[in-house]
Amino acid sequence: MPRKKTQSDEDVLEAAHRLIHRHGPEALTFERLSKTCGLSGSTLVQRFKNKATLRQRTLLQAWDRLDAKTTKLANATPRTPAGAIKLLVALSRDYGGIESYAEGLLVLREDLRDPVLRARGASWKASLCNILDSCFASVVDTPLDIGLLTASHWQGSLLWWSFDPKAEVASYVEDSLGRFVAAIVTARKP
Repeated sequence: MPRKKTQSDEDVLEAAHRLIHRHGPEALTFERLSKTCGLSGSTLVQRFKNKATLRQRTLLQAWDRLDAKTTKLANATPRTPAGAIKLLVALSRDYGGIESYAEGLLVLREDLRDPVLRARGASWKASLCNILDSCFASVVDTPLDIGLLTASHWQGSLLWWSFDPKAEVASYVEDSLGRFVAAIVTARKP
């Protein structure tokens, strides 16, 4: 009869995710994770087989959390241009300061290297863009793919903020998106 797990896979993967964000993706080893979560290295190998599978499952769980958070925020957000800004500002709060953002870019590198993770990113992009599109549905003559344009501006504003992170990230993003949305709405008025 199999022994009862003292920690769920989800808890172990959350510890792995914290380890990746604190020390970079290369720090994720069975030995380090064993010290972090308290399970033996052999138990971790038995559950996750190898480092590539462990990393992939860790990042897939992170995508699951981002999907859930995006859905929750979207359900609480008015379908207006201001609601689009509110949603993206709320998603920006997770980035924290510059060090956390920089570590996040290292994690993104791992997502881009793995076809399964890259597909999850593409799926999230499509979902987010659909939500953002719906926020502009009441605006007459919005550009095609306004959701993608807005999401692209959001990601660009995060990158530009990172080069000069004097302001708090959410404030910077809110200001930048506010000016972007105003330009779009103003340019489309007959």
